[in-house]
Amino acid sequence: MFEQENVELVNYLKKTGVLKSKALEKALLKTPRHLFVPEDLQKSAYKDYPLHIGRGQTISQPSTVAIMTQFLGTKSGQKILEIGTGSGWQSALLSRLVGRRGKIFTMEIIPDLAESAKKNIEKLNIKNVFVIVGNGSLGLEKEKPFDRIIITAAAPAIPEALKNQLKTGGRLVVPVGSRYAQKMTVIKRTRKGFLSEELPSYFAFVPLRGKEGFEE
Repeated sequence: MFEQENVELVNYLKKTGVLKSKALEKALLKTPRHLFVPEDLQKSAYKDYPLHIGRGQTISQPSTVAIMTQFLGTKSGQKILEIGTGSGWQSALLSRLVGRRGKIFTMEIIPDLAESAKKNIEKLNIKNVFVIVGNGSLGLEKEKPFDRIIITAAAPAIPEALKNQLKTGGRLVVPVGSRYAQKMTVIKRTRKGFLSEELPSYFAFVPLRGKEGFEE
């Protein structure tokens, strides 16, 4: 049942023009979303909206995940930092895109969510995702630099610590704005500094916690 629903979701994302990457299409088909949501919500796993996963957090809606992931521009062999593991679905998708030679470091500030994400990822026998409990707003200094950084929570501003953990030629994708509405922002690091681009649409993410996030 779920396999057909996953195919229908992917076809919907393609039909609406959201999903353009063949690599991401394959990753979505290989990474069942229902494995990353609470059992009582699995019947809604392949609808295009966010779902609660506990502790006030959500798994992002598939169209938003597709938009962010495509703007990230992930390539095989890259080392990626994700801030906001949640249930682990985004991490699992990224692991497919970087392949066996790539690595995904994903940070979650809520310990029990991090533990649950580890178990979800293990269900798919994924070996290149490393879940770390910690303050993601400060990044992961010991593993820098990163080819790509993705923040799956709303930030009041672009975290300087994370910008500085990007490689030259690297890219960061983050929703920036208030607690209630954000613009998706893409940062590129060049030899001369940083370039910034905003998408015109507004998004709504849970707030980033920690030093460079929103105050509790």
